[in-house]
Amino acid sequence: MALKEELLKPIWYAFTALDVDKSGKVSKSQLKVLSHNLCTLLNVPHDPVALEEHFRDDDEGPVSNQGYMPYLNRFILDKVQGKFDKIEFNRMCWTLCAKKNLTKSPLLISEDDAFKVWTIFNFLSEDKYPLVIVPEEIEYLLKKLTEAMGGGWQQAQFEDYKVGLDAKQNGLSVWELIELIGSGQFSKGMDRQTVSMAINEVFSELILDVLKQGYMWKKGHKRKNWTERWFVLKPNLISYYVSEDLKDKKGDIVLDGNCCVESLVDKDGKKCLFLVKCQEKSFEISASDKKKKQEWIQAIQMVVNLQRLGSPPPHKEARQKRKELRQKLQAEQEEVERQMQELQVANEKKQQKLEAMRQQLEEAASRAAEEEKKRFQTQMELQDQFRLELQKEQLVRLQMEQQVAQKSTELEQYLKRVQELEEMYKQLQEALDDEKQARQDEETVRKLQARLLEEESEKRAELEKWHLQQQKTIQMTEAEKKELENQRLLKEKALEVAMQQLEQLETERMEALQQYEEVKKKLDAAASKTKSWKDKVALQHEGLIRLIQPGSKIPALITNWGPASFTPAELAEREKTWQEKKSTTTE
Repeated sequence: MALKEELLKPIWYAFTALDVDKSGKVSKSQLKVLSHNLCTLLNVPHDPVALEEHFRDDDEGPVSNQGYMPYLNRFILDKVQGKFDKIEFNRMCWTLCAKKNLTKSPLLISEDDAFKVWTIFNFLSEDKYPLVIVPEEIEYLLKKLTEAMGGGWQQAQFEDYKVGLDAKQNGLSVWELIELIGSGQFSKGMDRQTVSMAINEVFSELILDVLKQGYMWKKGHKRKNWTERWFVLKPNLISYYVSEDLKDKKGDIVLDGNCCVESLVDKDGKKCLFLVKCQEKSFEISASDKKKKQEWIQAIQMVVNLQRLGSPPPHKEARQKRKELRQKLQAEQEEVERQMQELQVANEKKQQKLEAMRQQLEEAASRAAEEEKKRFQTQMELQDQFRLELQKEQLVRLQMEQQVAQKSTELEQYLKRVQELEEMYKQLQEALDDEKQARQDEETVRKLQARLLEEESEKRAELEKWHLQQQKTIQMTEAEKKELENQRLLKEKALEVAMQQLEQLETERMEALQQYEEVKKKLDAAASKTKSWKDKVALQHEGLIRLIQPGSKIPALITNWGPASFTPAELAEREKTWQEKKSTTTE
């Protein structure tokens, strides 16, 4: 943590605790007093002229909350050299803010312990204002306190507490943290003195940078006698005092990268000896037992290694790593959220494409239904037309049969039979007209079949297009495939329905073709019968006009009923007319 950021947190609490007027501004006199106290505790030279100039009484002056930061940075924090009492500085800021914010409810901890928790909070809190301590740092602090009290950490209880904490906010303020520790929620069964000792131990480690402390024996350099001292190990030195109250300091062992620590054999009646070698002096020290000896050797060697590497104390390095890890996790979470938003946008676009495709399919299905309706209507019209044609043909056949029966009964009279034959020729001409009409109808049916085949080809092309679209859809990514699986099933169902419709169209076309073949056969049979009948009638007619008796020498014609009533010239004329009609009919 940078020195300026470390100082800003206590100052922020002190500043926010000042009284404000109705307009939301802090009075100039309070800011002057606060600035004077900060300069005194931080060993920064006073500049009364700059102070007065900065806090002038006008509407544009920076007397408001926002205007104090430029003065604080320029005239106080930028001049701090680091040679000041951090505890006294923090205590002054604590005194200003504690009166207004510290809870009045009874706590398990004293006000001095609350001050130490406040100082630890400033060390562990995030560099964002208003200051809060995140759940990870709360867990770290509570674990440290539990270990210092010699109790077992209750992870399940903290997880339950963390769930409720996450539901309300992102962390705790310093006053909420003091109330949490002072309520004894995570120190059940511990008395007030034990909790106070644990807070003091954690305060010494995190704030005072005390890595290890305890009583050991030290050998003097002049008198060579052994004296019990209270040793305090910090990141750059070992201080030793008369007692643990730290009031009477006897000396320091300055540690740097050139120092080393060695284990010694027992001598002079002292056991558990080790030697701390520095450039100027060496110090022989005796621990109370082997375990303490090993712990001190490892702790001192760790400090020497940190001096060689230029690394910060372990607790500060661990806090920085936790902070970097949180920042990394937050960055990863933001990246995941950004990717999720991009995926959501892409998904929405794909949904829009699928919706457009679905609308196209619905439109295609509507067009297919319309075409099916038209086809069905056309088929019904064709069926009605075929039925009418069949009725006509049956009527013609009936008429022809009636005419044949009538002609067979009318053979008694030749002239009447000729008249009937002429009438029958007219009817045959009408039959030929009907045949031409039937051929035209056949051409209409053939065109209809061609149109049906063309529609079938278009339908096949459309189905091929749908099939290609389906294949492209299948080639999408696995994630898209899962999302489009249901749509593909709908397409397959639509494809199956379309195939069934195509098969039904094919069946109906085959039926129409079969009906056409049957009608054509009937027309051919009718035409054949008409031709055979015409030939038969022609032969019979020739037989009727043939002379049935040998003629006499008298130039007269004889019929079945006797002498003819017309002359040979008239017969020749009639024969000529008959031959012309016959040739015309044959053509």
